[in-house]
Amino acid sequence: MKNTFILAAFLSGLLFFSCAEEKNKKSTPEVAETTSQTDDFDYQVDQFADIRILRYQIPGWEDLSLKEQKLVYYLTQAGLEGRDIIWDQNYRHNLKIREALENIYTTYEGDKATDDWKNFETYLKRVWFSGGIHHHYSTAKMKPDFSKEYLQTLLDETNTQLTGEAFEVLFNDKDSKKVNLSKDADIVKESAVNFYGPNVTTADVENFYGNVKVDDNEPIEVGLNTKLVKENGKLVEKTWKSGGMYGSAIDKIVEWLEKAKGVAENPQQEKALSLLIEYYKTGSLDTWDDYAVAWVESTEGDIDWINGFIEVYNDPKGYKGSYESIVQIKDFDMSKKMAVLSEEAQWFEDNSPLMEEHKKDSVKGVSYKTVIVAGEAGDASPSTPIGVNLPNNNWIRQAHGSKSVSLGNIINAYNNAGGSGRLHEFAHDEEEVELEEEYGKNADKLHTALHEVVGHASGQINEGVGTPKETLKSYKSTIEEGRADLFGLYYLMDPKIEELGLTDNWEKTGKAAYDGYIRNGLIGQLVRLELGDDVEEAHMRNRQWVSAWAFEKGKDEGVIEKVTRDGKTYYDIKDYQKLREIFGELLRETQRITSEGDYEAAKALVEDYGVKVDQELHKEVLERNKQFKSPPYSGFVNPVIVPKTNEEGAIEGFSIEQPASFEEQMLQYSEQFGNLPVEN
Repeated sequence: MKNTFILAAFLSGLLFFSCAEEKNKKSTPEVAETTSQTDDFDYQVDQFADIRILRYQIPGWEDLSLKEQKLVYYLTQAGLEGRDIIWDQNYRHNLKIREALENIYTTYEGDKATDDWKNFETYLKRVWFSGGIHHHYSTAKMKPDFSKEYLQTLLDETNTQLTGEAFEVLFNDKDSKKVNLSKDADIVKESAVNFYGPNVTTADVENFYGNVKVDDNEPIEVGLNTKLVKENGKLVEKTWKSGGMYGSAIDKIVEWLEKAKGVAENPQQEKALSLLIEYYKTGSLDTWDDYAVAWVESTEGDIDWINGFIEVYNDPKGYKGSYESIVQIKDFDMSKKMAVLSEEAQWFEDNSPLMEEHKKDSVKGVSYKTVIVAGEAGDASPSTPIGVNLPNNNWIRQAHGSKSVSLGNIINAYNNAGGSGRLHEFAHDEEEVELEEEYGKNADKLHTALHEVVGHASGQINEGVGTPKETLKSYKSTIEEGRADLFGLYYLMDPKIEELGLTDNWEKTGKAAYDGYIRNGLIGQLVRLELGDDVEEAHMRNRQWVSAWAFEKGKDEGVIEKVTRDGKTYYDIKDYQKLREIFGELLRETQRITSEGDYEAAKALVEDYGVKVDQELHKEVLERNKQFKSPPYSGFVNPVIVPKTNEEGAIEGFSIEQPASFEEQMLQYSEQFGNLPVEN
């Protein structure tokens, strides 16, 4: 599961494998010439609409052997070969639209000084960033700030084809939400995401997967790697595999994974890669589970990866996995510091406010590391998480454990590219600002770690109760993310974190964390919504329902005070310890909902507290935010790992190059990794 605490970065400055052999015992082949890290690094690349594009460095690259660098390179290339998949998953016309817009961009020779052309450029950049025509976060369709007549002129002058529905949808109201979670909608039929045929309904999906028989003890993730369509009136699955749907891209992924397997650091890594290759070739979800077990048990080595159809947030029913790739190098110093949370995971479980029957007797194998990202693709790029906890299959997590990682160099890039203007605008007083500036970054880092390591790993489902996907349905993701958030929040105000050496002052760390969470949940994240919109995205919903429930629960006791000063609204926490108790109470209830599969309680919690927005407050926040130029969303271009070869074509080393611009990388990716037809 992804941690996306970066979504509040603009308010606070930033929210938030042991070696197979000792370094000095390694052979000493040539190490690549590198520009992996410099002190005067320019983090900002571009800014447009509501988006800022950043760069990140790869510190420690030069410490890897040539064999390890090859492994990173091969895994990165494998990830990029699947780039077209996420575009097609996001919407059925995305690849056709991208091809047309890019052809216009690269061949148009007309007047490029007009507002229309500038608006065209901005729209194309937004489409690149979101992997399609729907906003990467709100999932609402992005309307161009130019007319259909102007686009038709561009198409005609560049001899570019874009007709029919793919043209009209840019300007009409059809397919307006990639993911529609409204309680009043047919959430499958009214979501534009391309996981289901256009005539497939929510009832179809529930009936189809409700009749799939699985092992009760070790259930596969049914539907994870397929598109469900109707053919001749019958529901059938189109499997994403070699020889199947997306096969031309998957074959390219497999080619690079085969090369990666040849330079694996150890036998367990090689086994995991072999199973991943077999899964891509066969589409077998049993093999996917075998791979996930091998991967989670592969803990030795400096290199790791995430690759596959993984997160289900983009599926309104929570079955289909979005394609994703992240390649990671171990950050030795930070991993050592944070491993203490993994070692103490059972203590956190035992001392949590959960009902005793909902606590795990044994929290298995929670592995937490800070890593250095070397490359991202698919659902992880350009918009990236800062923390990931996998695998998602609950029985594997319970029986074999999980891996939690914090993406250290991504967090560092946010830190170095941030500003504090919005913090001063939306914080209640100078004490709140000072706490954030002194303890906020570490508080956010700890919240990420607690969320991923002990939050997602905590609690158990009652015997005989189905999975949250089955019981909580469309509320599953936001309930789970809120549950993990609450676990972290509860322990951020606990002396234990200072006792473990994770902060020098647990109380100030906790206060900074609580201030930031309430500030963002009730005010800050509103700048991401258009006036009048409901909250749709799972993480935004969970931050709002957690914050709003806590505010209402403590209102009579004055735990959080809503303050109006000079026509501006603030939230001031008056009693941090009482707020911790409230977070604990909500955590206990959220775990009960999950453990018992209480759909009605989940629905009430989310719909009553997490969806609707106070329109007067929203209008005020948007007005206050106009003074700031820094956009609310950030993402990244990837550094380019360039191989250096000898006369025989063998790789002798690598250099690290940074793309000069966002458009340069996007166009290069389309040319090099355009592996799918425009219709699939």
